[in-house]
Amino acid sequence: MIEFISGMAAMGFLVAALLFVRYWRKTRDTLFIAFGAAFCLFALSEGLELLPENYGGASSVAFLPRLLGFCLLIVAILAKNL
Repeated sequence: MIEFISGMAAMGFLVAALLFVRYWRKTRDTLFIAFGAAFCLFALSEGLELLPENYGGASSVAFLPRLLGFCLLIVAILAKNL
């Protein structure tokens, strides 16, 4: 059941990433492409958590893409506001 829910979350992240890329293609605003890349990293993180060596959240390697995604979001928002 955990695998199904994690797969659905990853799919939701990828759909959100595709929407942000679509908005980027219309506006060419770098904030949208940064959000798209961050959501791709969130989907990658969900996928890495399902690997047998990371099952149960014992490894911090699965959380590295999530950390990078949040850092990317923070940098993109700060760059947009400055």
